[in-house]
Amino acid sequence: MPTHAEKKDLPYTTEQMFALVADVDKYPEFLPWCLSSRITRREGDVFYADLVIGYKMVREKFTSKVVLDKPDAIRVEYLKGPLKHLSNKWVFIPNGSGCTIDFYVDFEFRNAFFQSLMGVFFNEIVKRMVAAFEDRAKALYS
Repeated sequence: MPTHAEKKDLPYTTEQMFALVADVDKYPEFLPWCLSSRITRREGDVFYADLVIGYKMVREKFTSKVVLDKPDAIRVEYLKGPLKHLSNKWVFIPNGSGCTIDFYVDFEFRNAFFQSLMGVFFNEIVKRMVAAFEDRAKALYS
């Protein structure tokens, strides 16, 4: 099961980065391979979202529960889709010049072919995804 953990110092506040990551409806505007996103239900600091991820002929829908701990963390719990497991967490830590993001993700596909294919490209995909959030922050807040 691939995992990725990354810490990065950014010149943006915890509130700014929290707002950017929590704004799931905007993901198709900047996140690679995100074809659509929709929040289906809200319950206080929790919401449920559907994301459609695709590349070329592959297209998959994921349903997740997103728990907001404003402005410190966002936790994503996988509910339904092509995976056996998904765990994703963003932590935002204030520092002198902005904040440190602490990002963690691990997942496993049900389909062995997708799992082996993803293993080859996993690190590159996650790096591009994290870079997309960083680029979006720069566009919004610089």
